[in-house]
Amino acid sequence: QVQLVESGGGSVQAGGSLRLSCAASGSRYKRYCMGWFRQGSGEEREGVAAIDRDGSITYADSVKGRFTISKDDAKNTLDLQMNSLKPEDNDMYFCAAEPHCGALSGPILLKPIFTYWGQGTQVTVSS
Repeated sequence: QVQLVESGGGSVQAGGSLRLSCAASGSRYKRYCMGWFRQGSGEEREGVAAIDRDGSITYADSVKGRFTISKDDAKNTLDLQMNSLKPEDNDMYFCAAEPHCGALSGPILLKPIFTYWGQGTQVTVSS
């Protein structure tokens, strides 16, 4: 069982920045695939950024150059630095973990295939 707790959401004006953080449980965190997803009301969950077990990173096209994902294996944390925020980034953001991702890498990690999910943190961007 992996527990995930997100923090760092809030309200910001367009062009501003926020940093999300996810604290994860588990003694083998170093080998987890991790990801950030977002979901609006009535919409499908969308992958934002993900890291495979070897540290390779994949971003959704919509956030490339603006968002940065980072994983700290010593602290069991996953961060998402979000810069140049736009109104269309206004969503609930979720942290996800997959302890048994094997050799999965690349765009497939932007699909909601992860086993464990946090409760989410709201990001509100006003124009």
